[in-house]
Amino acid sequence: MALAVTPSSSTTISSSIFSRLSSSSEPKASQIGSFRILDRSHASSAVLNLSQKRNLVKPINAEPSGKDSVVPRAATIVAPEVAEKEEEDYEQLAVDLENASPLEIMDRALEKFGNDIAIAFSGAEDVALIEYAHLTGRPFRVFSLDTGRLNPETYKFFDSVEKHYGIHIEYMFPDAVEVQAFVRSKGLFSFYEDGHQECCRVRKVRPLRRALKGLRAWITGQRKDQSPGTRSEIPAVQVDPVFEGLDGGIGSLVKWNPVANVKGNDIWNFLRTMNVPVNSLHSQGYVSIGCEPCTRAVLPGQHEREGRWWWEDAKAKECGLHKGNIKQEDAAHLNGNGNGAAQVTDIFHTQSVVNLSRTGIENLAKLENRKEPWLVVLYAPWCRFCQGMEESYVELADKLAGSGVKVGKFRADGEQKEFAKRELGLGSFPTILFFPKHSSRPIKYPSEQRDVDSLMAFVNALR
Repeated sequence: MALAVTPSSSTTISSSIFSRLSSSSEPKASQIGSFRILDRSHASSAVLNLSQKRNLVKPINAEPSGKDSVVPRAATIVAPEVAEKEEEDYEQLAVDLENASPLEIMDRALEKFGNDIAIAFSGAEDVALIEYAHLTGRPFRVFSLDTGRLNPETYKFFDSVEKHYGIHIEYMFPDAVEVQAFVRSKGLFSFYEDGHQECCRVRKVRPLRRALKGLRAWITGQRKDQSPGTRSEIPAVQVDPVFEGLDGGIGSLVKWNPVANVKGNDIWNFLRTMNVPVNSLHSQGYVSIGCEPCTRAVLPGQHEREGRWWWEDAKAKECGLHKGNIKQEDAAHLNGNGNGAAQVTDIFHTQSVVNLSRTGIENLAKLENRKEPWLVVLYAPWCRFCQGMEESYVELADKLAGSGVKVGKFRADGEQKEFAKRELGLGSFPTILFFPKHSSRPIKYPSEQRDVDSLMAFVNALR
């Protein structure tokens, strides 16, 4: 309760206590700095005298008349009031910000969290986030994960960004002992064989976890059009479903995505208009940029995420930093770790495509002298890239009908995936194999061009 001292109490207390302190007949008190410690007996009498005046202390709303007061208003003793912490409804806030501009969302985030929020900067086109933060006129923090495997161009870009904005990027590094143990046991390029998740966990996810434990919110450059399989439904703001913040526990970290609703072309128009420095790799065909061994340029017409971890499933295009984007029903498919696929409609339906069972594909792989060559696609019906090539593959099969080349399909997800990886060289979906007539060793189709003409050229070159 807020309290104030009345005039009569101030006068009485002063006469009863402070007069004793000045009396020369009182025993001397030992001094600590500018404070004097009284003998216990004298201190208790002062406290008793104060307690007797308790009935003279009024609530703050019972103000004394101004003419009688000898205590200045500024010296009024007020007990601090503890305000209840209001819980923000971030789901409703996301709805409210659905049509807001990135600048408005950024300003809202920086205003709300101040020094407890930071921008996650990857060294790619999310430099737009830094430009938006700069335009708000508010102070802001930027951090980045240095995995130790970034392109030289990315490191140069970091330096140019720091100089352009006059900031210092807060770099987070992986634990040296953990990286050393990982490389010694698995080698430098194990991710090409058993998936990128373990390497990303050591080099990216755990350093990020450390960084976020010192924050209450973070800002990312996620966009809905970056990855239809994992980012199509990200909101402008959300309670982070994976990581913990400064206060610890689920719900202790807020995640802001100011450019969630912005198209990639609009981001680039903004960067050009504002004359913002960009990574020189973009001019070489790189769109989504990560670690050097796991990133490559994309061809015209390819989706930007096809340049990341291109040897893996099309749907598994997250390193773990935004794991919360992945729906529970999709989690079984990521990196082939699931034992069962969701019930989805099968694809490649035509009489010209033979549906091979596990026994059928095993027998085909064992034959050394086949009567005719085979073209077989290893697929998963939920895979967007498999779905995307369905029309061309069916058309190719119809064209090859009666030509002496058999066309087949083998569903290689779920419990069949380990077998397909081990025996058939499955890397990502779809994987297309040609089984020559006089060889047991299949030949993998090396291109990501899956139109009819490209596939036909591959078959004609080998049959």
